[in-house]
Amino acid sequence: MQINLSGHHLDITDALRDYVDEKFAKLERHSDQITSVQVILSPEPKSHKAESTIHISGADLFATAQADDMYAAIDALTSKLDRQILKHKEKTVGRKHGH
Repeated sequence: MQINLSGHHLDITDALRDYVDEKFAKLERHSDQITSVQVILSPEPKSHKAESTIHISGADLFATAQADDMYAAIDALTSKLDRQILKHKEKTVGRKHGH
C-alpha cells in the first residue's frame, strides 16, 4: 500500500507522517486489496481538516473529517474509512456468494 501524504499550508513533520502511516496500516488488516492512499491535511480557520481517497479493487473510497486537533481529525478519518472498507467488503462478498 502506497500512502501519498500532502499538506495544504502545513508542513508535514515526521511525527505526523508516522501517525498517518500507523493509522492507515490498521486499515490494511480489513482489506489487502488497497493499492494506494492519498491523504491531504489542511488547517482550517477554526479546525483542522483531513481528507483521503483510497483506491481499492472495484471502488474508490473518499472520506473527510474535521476536528479541533489534527490528530483527532486523522482518527475520525480512519474510522470513517474503516467503516467504508468493511461495507465494500461485505457488498462484494454478498454478490459473489449470494444471500
